[in-house]
Amino acid sequence: MIGAVLPDTPSLAVNGLRISAGAQVLVPDLSLNIAKGEIVGMVGASGSGKTISAFSIARLLPDGLTQSGEISLEGERIDALAEPDMRKVRGGRIGMVFQDPLSSFNPLRTVGSILIESIRRHQGLDARQARTLAIETLAAMRLPGKNSSVDAYPHMLSGGQRQRAMIGLALVNEPALIIADEPTTALDPTIQLQILALLRHQASRAACLFITHDIGAASAVCDRLVVMNEGVIVEEGATDQLLSSPTHPFTRELLSHAPGGARYR
Repeated sequence: MIGAVLPDTPSLAVNGLRISAGAQVLVPDLSLNIAKGEIVGMVGASGSGKTISAFSIARLLPDGLTQSGEISLEGERIDALAEPDMRKVRGGRIGMVFQDPLSSFNPLRTVGSILIESIRRHQGLDARQARTLAIETLAAMRLPGKNSSVDAYPHMLSGGQRQRAMIGLALVNEPALIIADEPTTALDPTIQLQILALLRHQASRAACLFITHDIGAASAVCDRLVVMNEGVIVEEGATDQLLSSPTHPFTRELLSHAPGGARYR
């Protein structure tokens, strides 16, 4: 149990993160702070190291990759936690929003049952209380019907509805940190805007790391941008400032290839 979080303590603090695949160093030395209520976009081309950096925070690296460095959540070191303790952090203090909710949800279980299990595991509520909270959460995600969504299987929901349910699962236990990995890539532009607006509103009480290669999506939702190239942060700054006055050549190149520029801003 951690004590009260000081006002100037970032919700997430990453210092000297190093990720390797055997002798190959993929991320040599990454440091990043995110405050409560702040959404930081980590942008870059495919293979830039942004996704593995984000996943390393939750200790979800694929087999064969190793990590070192300090990771603190609300002032508490979590990088050296034993795996049983880390499982309590995931889904509780860290909420994850994945790119493809259809493959992330168990197709043999209802959406509500997955939320209920997470609520009971991390909050200790009984089955009735957990179901009530699951229904309230899905309603807050603007999913239709009082009970129809909670009893629906993933394939019964549209792509946008599944993504809303995934955000609900990430937020239901009021995490300190939300990690959203390309959460709008598979959606059409209209649904993208809805999901981004929902994420922006719902993430106001947590720190959020938003992983994307889409500068337009990042510009719509992020307070600050971090640009990665070949495992290194090459530029960072407030979203408006970085988009209007990029200083690093890679950032300028990334912006030049953005379809229609930062189209949501």
